[in-house]
This record gives sequence, C-alpha cells and structure tokens, in this order.
Amino acid sequence: MTAPVRRADERGVRTLTLDSPGNRNALSSTLMRVLTEELAAAGEAPEVRAVVLTHTGNTFCAGADLTDPAATPAALAELLRGIVELPKPVAARVDGHARGGGLGLVGACDVAVAGAASRFAFSEVRIGVAPAVISLPLLPRLDPRAASRYYLTGEVFDAEQATRAGLLTDWHTDVDTALEPITDAWRRCAPGALAEAKHLVTAEVRRAFARDADSLVALSARLFGTAEAREGMTAFLERRDPPWAR
Repeated sequence: MTAPVRRADERGVRTLTLDSPGNRNALSSTLMRVLTEELAAAGEAPEVRAVVLTHTGNTFCAGADLTDPAATPAALAELLRGIVELPKPVAARVDGHARGGGLGLVGACDVAVAGAASRFAFSEVRIGVAPAVISLPLLPRLDPRAASRYYLTGEVFDAEQATRAGLLTDWHTDVDTALEPITDAWRRCAPGALAEAKHLVTAEVRRAFARDADSLVALSARLFGTAEAREGMTAFLERRDPPWAR
C-alpha cells in the first residue's frame, strides 16, 4: 500500500505531501496517524528548520473520511495539536480545494498560502454536524464576522475572501511565489529563537486546546452519532440532497 503522506527535504525545509487521491486526501485514520508521526519526526530532526504541508491533485484535503469509522475526532485533535505545538514553523501550501477538517489543517499551520483557484468551505452544517474540533486552531485566528457567516452557511469562498477572513496569510496566482520568501526567511532564523517566537504567537491557540479540546472532541463524537448526521452523510455519499435542503 502506498503511504498517504510523502516526505522530501530541501535546504532545511521538509515538505510533507498529502497523497491519497482515492479519497481526495480526506482525513482517514491512516492519513492522520502517518501525518502525526511525520510531524513528530520533523520536530525531532535537527536538520529540519521548517515544514511545508501540501498535497497532490486538485484537493488539499476533503475533510473527514466519512467511510472510515476509525477516523475519530480525538485523532484529529491530536494531529492539529501536533502542528500547533511543533517547535518549528509549519506552512500550508494549498493549490486546490479544502473542506471541513481540511480547513482545520490550514488553520493549525503558522502560515497558509493558497493559489488563486483554491476554494474553501465549512461544509459540516450541510451534512448534519458542526465544525467542532477544527475550531480549536481556527476561532482564535478567524475574523468573528467571517466565522459566523461561513460556519453557519457552509458557503464556498475563494482565496481572497479566505485571506480577509484570517484563514490564509496570502494568496497568489502562483502559490509558490507567495511561499518562497517565507521559507527563505525561515532558513535565516536561529532555530531556538524561531521556536520561542512560535510559542509566543500560538499562545491563544494553545490555550484553546488546553481549555476546550476534551469538550469539542466529545461534541464532535456526539454529533456524528445523531440521526441527522447519519442522514446527511448518507445523502452526501449518495450524491443527493438531504431532506432539510429546500
């Protein structure tokens, strides 16, 4: 079986590429486990100065893998915490679409850049659940009015709107044009000082994990077990509208 995450190193930057095209890089139990392990390994490797999280195909991450019952909210919380607490900066390089839990990955990263064709959506409410666990890294960073709109509508929004909302750092017609000066700058930074600077800028997010992780994991598990969610997920997999869509 091909690993769902590929690793490559170049001049101190480790690129972790989500490579699970069969489910559009959805957050299966296997992908979350492997990515969590790869992030931990990057954190421990002295030659790695920073991490870039990117993807193959036209989807960065489709969100939860609705076909994998072993993909738990607790595993997602562990993965997101691993990005936030990694003592090295992590950049999301998004040159495609992201939905649901994929936005949690983007929000957990220290920097997020996207291509102009990228599209985003908090699609949870349309399938009968809520963006619970991913709120841990997202709500401290998102503009409150933008969060209200996109959490409560499930609307698709573009890279420019995502930047204004605080989801992205920047967007560009060529995503690598936006990312390159950031990774080059990280190579010039002292590793210890960079770790301390990241500790400062992630303070609010880390407090959110300490305060709310257990309750939001429990909320997510409860919502996924409701009749409404079962119907919503079935409708999604069957490519039809759920009964509440009018």
